[in-house]
Amino acid sequence: MTEPFVDVEISTQPQTWRTAAALLPEVAEVLPAAGARVAVVGCGTSWFMAQSYAVLREQAGQGETDAFAGSEFPAHRPYDLVVAISRSGTTTEIIDLLKASRVPTLLITAVADSPAAQIAGASIALDFADEQSVVQTRFATSVLALLRAHLGDDIESAARDAERALELDIAPLLGATQTTFLGRGWTVGLAAEAALKTREAAQYWSESYPAMDYRHGPLAIAQSGRNVWALGEVPDGLADDVAATGATFVHHDLDPLAGLIVAQRFAVGLAKARGLDPDHPRSLSRSVILAD
Repeated sequence: MTEPFVDVEISTQPQTWRTAAALLPEVAEVLPAAGARVAVVGCGTSWFMAQSYAVLREQAGQGETDAFAGSEFPAHRPYDLVVAISRSGTTTEIIDLLKASRVPTLLITAVADSPAAQIAGASIALDFADEQSVVQTRFATSVLALLRAHLGDDIESAARDAERALELDIAPLLGATQTTFLGRGWTVGLAAEAALKTREAAQYWSESYPAMDYRHGPLAIAQSGRNVWALGEVPDGLADDVAATGATFVHHDLDPLAGLIVAQRFAVGLAKARGLDPDHPRSLSRSVILAD
């Protein structure tokens, strides 16, 4: 059987993150300036990366930053810049938003000559991170690597952790009948993305929650044969609470973005175990383009 495109794309992430970070001197002037009020928008995976970046930017003291699904952007709010993330640059909601924006716009995309790039006020093309698989992996994480580099994060350290993530054994996790992903702060977006990967690639029951909120109800579904998987910081006592349910608590001592790679590999492993094609998930396409 031919190796899925997504396997190769996942494996190249340490290098695509380094390449993205190395672009910073060329593109820094169009990225959000310190103190600017910024909205970051995207659809699906891109929205979850927007959520993570918004938290990181505010934590870094760079200015108020909001994240929205492309269809839910509040156009009446005053922003200094709208940053749109779109792998293909063809997604209807993003194109409509860029056309209607009354403030400066920046597009981060994988396709330099995409329709969205023709509309945006400025654009950054991460063509080296483009993908053949419908399932997004390296493009999204490379966008976040670039944005983290702009905030001063050590992307080389994250890339080394990504190399470790590619070597971890995921086989013991694949027998779980359900997985809940948890995050705190900027990793809430990563947890949502991890859950999405398993749903779209493997038609698998997964959920995501803020880690502190998990004990306010969702813990009730934890039981033997299921995973509770934390990305990033783990609240005190949570691992013990999960263990008491019989569920398997999963956490890796990695940069959380590298931890997402383990979840990507888990999603693809589930798909293969179920006889599914992870490159072409059921009912999905590379871009959602709506009829007029």
